[in-house]
Amino acid sequence: MNDSQILDFLKNYDGPEVRIMEICGSHTAAIAKSGIRSVLSPQIHMISGPGCPVCVTVTAYIDKLIELAMEPENVVVTFGDLIRVPGSVRSMGEAKALGARIEMAYSPLDMLDMAEKDAEHTYIFAAVGFETTTPVYAMLLSNAEERGISNIKILTSLKTMPAVVDWVSSGTVLAEDGSERPAVDGYIAPGHVCAVSGYQIFEHIAEKHAVPFVASNFEAKQILAAIFALVKLKGRGVVKNLYGDVVTREGNLSARAQVSKYFEAGDGIWRGMGTIAGSAMYLRPEYERFDAGSRGLDTDHESNGCHCSKIITGEEDSTQCPLFRRVCTPEHPKGACMVSQEGACFNRFISGAQPRSRA
Repeated sequence: MNDSQILDFLKNYDGPEVRIMEICGSHTAAIAKSGIRSVLSPQIHMISGPGCPVCVTVTAYIDKLIELAMEPENVVVTFGDLIRVPGSVRSMGEAKALGARIEMAYSPLDMLDMAEKDAEHTYIFAAVGFETTTPVYAMLLSNAEERGISNIKILTSLKTMPAVVDWVSSGTVLAEDGSERPAVDGYIAPGHVCAVSGYQIFEHIAEKHAVPFVASNFEAKQILAAIFALVKLKGRGVVKNLYGDVVTREGNLSARAQVSKYFEAGDGIWRGMGTIAGSAMYLRPEYERFDAGSRGLDTDHESNGCHCSKIITGEEDSTQCPLFRRVCTPEHPKGACMVSQEGACFNRFISGAQPRSRA
């Protein structure tokens, strides 16, 4: 089918309800900016999953970064989004105003020059992300070893996708008739993650839960093609790749090898989902000297009324949160989903979505 026929099908689809989850923050942003929801049939529901690394990071991690930054011998380096995420008491931005030494960077590799020029302080990078960014942290450590820079560490909140997608796929929601139905009928597979790990990481999950995956790039036409394919493939445990110029079944073997050198899998804590076995990456024991205390950061706290934990699991849409647009905005975020530019609430906000009426 051509683009016009696909669009016509999606606008006029009147079959059974289909719940499609995108599990990549970049897809969440692309769907919001292109207005894709506005051209879909009411029977096709788009759900934003746990694909925003800032959103799934628990408050214990933020609190640990603040604790480290308050110690005079340390400098914490972070991406811009993370600095505004609320901890249990305050954000890193608020801690910085109280004297915590926190610097922002565009790349973890920027920290190498910082540390090399200032041997009197230990520089600690807030290492959040999924399979996409973990190779960059491996590169950071490799370069530090090559250059003999010993005053750097990382605090990891690194997650991997397969286990959490399996967790989400095991869930159910109530249908309009009150019966239980699968929480997700199809996934737009995360393109960046697939580029590194290969789309094969989702094959077992697809077969296990009889749910299709379609790998897509971030252009509106291909996202719509992916949604079309997922509606047609509903109930079939297959993985389809539309992103063939970047994504392969095996992924980037070189990047995966570099990650395996420095990191090993372990249990991970996810906002709203608790501990999921084998879903996190930690430094291997032989590289423990680079670790700033990443293990055991397993407590979480949300602002009163914030529904971020329900939103990132697909249980609710952002518009169902009682704080959305009323007191929670990008200028005054109450939860991580409104802070990050990949967050579900931020993107629903900028797309003009309005809060649902409260009964």
